[in-house]
Order: sequence, then C-alpha cells, then structure tokens
Amino acid sequence: MGIRVLKGGMLTTVQDLGRTGYQSQGFGVSGVMDVRSFKIANLLLDNPENEAVLEFTLMGPILEFTSETIIAITGGDFQPAVNGEPVSMYTALYMNKGDILEFKGCRTGSRGYIAFSSYLDVPVVMGSRSTNIKCQIGGFKGRRLMDGDFLGFRIRRRYLPYFLSRKLDLDEFDQEEVSLRVVMGPQDDMFTKQGIKTFLSEEYTVTSEFDRMGCRLEGPFIAYKKYADIISDGIALGSIQVPSHGKPIILLADRQTTGGYAKIGTVVSVDIPKLVQRRTDQKIRFTAVSVEEAQDLMLEETRELAGFRKQIHQPCKEVLECRLVAKRISRLFQ
Repeated sequence: MGIRVLKGGMLTTVQDLGRTGYQSQGFGVSGVMDVRSFKIANLLLDNPENEAVLEFTLMGPILEFTSETIIAITGGDFQPAVNGEPVSMYTALYMNKGDILEFKGCRTGSRGYIAFSSYLDVPVVMGSRSTNIKCQIGGFKGRRLMDGDFLGFRIRRRYLPYFLSRKLDLDEFDQEEVSLRVVMGPQDDMFTKQGIKTFLSEEYTVTSEFDRMGCRLEGPFIAYKKYADIISDGIALGSIQVPSHGKPIILLADRQTTGGYAKIGTVVSVDIPKLVQRRTDQKIRFTAVSVEEAQDLMLEETRELAGFRKQIHQPCKEVLECRLVAKRISRLFQ
C-alpha cells in the first residue's frame, strides 16, 4: 500500500514544515521551500497542516500507485498526467491501483508538491519527517528519492466529502519579475546610504547558484561603510547576506544555522514562495516594509487560506444543479 518510484526526478524529497528547535545544536530546519503551496496541497485533502508531502524541483518524478488513494498537486505548473492523460493542478485526484503519475515539464515555477490522503509512512526524526540531505536524516533514508524506491502509506483513506469541490483556480508563478518585501536589518546599519538605496531600487537576477540552501543574485554592488564580516550569529529563513563582493544571497530551507556576513534584511515569510519558484535569469526587486506590515501580510494570507478551506467544503455548481433538477422532477410526480 503505497507508491513505487519509477523515476526519482531531479530532486524529489519528503518534506513538512521542518525540524524546529535544534539549530543551537547545528541541525538545520529543512522543510518545504514553498510553504504556501504545501499548505494548500494538504488543505485540498483535509490533511493535518503539517502532513509530509513530496517536494520536487524542475523535473518531477514518475510514480506508480500500488493502492487507491487521493492526491493533490500544487506549486509550479509541471503539466501532470495520469496514465498519459493530462490532469489538473490544485485539484483532488483519485488514484487507482496501477495508475502512473508523471510530469511533462515545468511550464511555470520551479518546485512542485504532492500531498497524499493516505499519509506517507516515513519515520519522525526529532519532531519532523523532513529530509535533511546533508545530515542524512529524516524523510526516506535521509536522501532524495531514487529509481526503484518504495514509499508506503500509514492509513487507508479513500473518501473525502465534497470531492468535486476540491479544486482551486490558481496559477501564481507565471510572472517575469516579482517584488519581494523585506524587513530591513539586523545589520543594515553596516551599509552606506547609497548601498541601501541600491538594494531597494535596483533590479537583481536569479543565478544558477540556486538550491535548497540559498539563492545567489547578480546585480549592482551594495556598498558597505567599512567591511562585510560580523561575529557569527543565527540565520533566519529569508535572511539576505551581503558578502564582500556586494551581491545578495538569500538563505532558504537548508540554510546553515549561523553565518558571519552582515544581513541587510529578511524576506517576509509570505513572499518566500515567490522567490523559491523563480528560475535562472528571472528578475527580482526588493521593497522595505515594517515588522507590523509583515505581520499583517501573514494574517491576510491566513484569512485567504481559511477562505480556500470554506470554498472546498461547499457543494460545487454541478452538484447544486443536480439537486435542483432532482427537486423539479420530484415535484412533477407529486
């Protein structure tokens, strides 16, 4: 009862929201890169918010299902197909025993997510099922999925109410340029006024040095007052380090736990999905916001996700029309 990996894709791993509380001991958080897509995938299936999913990058896996289950695919548009027939993203999909799921290519975005109603059967390590490849812990044997692997399911869950309503019309990553909102600091005082102006007004380009650890950008030089080094301190998700070469590096899910370069700002959490779905040579700009504005953005997204949940828990238009027709027919025979 589970899935057989026919092709592992470029980088497919088991991830959840991450392994928190262990950075002081040198263990990174890991977890999904795009938290928004992750939450929507689980929401579509009424899964627990932190239920583990498969995350894949640039090239999706090919999976064979050995039992019935329901899945949801979110993130970038990888043009999924079941048994060769195209299927929809952001939709609950019933998978039969023997069905084969594959992906044709990455039309938009760069990362995709697959949630399962039957829950992946991988061990919890230090409070998380996330894969930490560097430490070789969590997920499936602490590594990416490879051809021939088999992942089991923990439960049998093949029914969801309001099944036809479990779809969302979303295509969020088809944009050539995005603006990332940042909270300035904690070491923004180490940069010149011109350096700050450059950071907030110029355009930067995503380079090929972009992985789960971080994203290196190419663009105008960000000037320091004196030097780039600091006494190493903790690294938060979305921290923007600027080494001596003056080009920003945004640190992501598999970031190191501490760092010794000044951090000019931190990308607000709700905008990190925009960044991690970028591809090489795409453009980025930065806009400064306050901590209070960042908190308001988080609350706004929380309300939006609650709206999605309410939407999928209502009968769809087709069901309502069928009910109306049934009522009219019943009246004819009264």
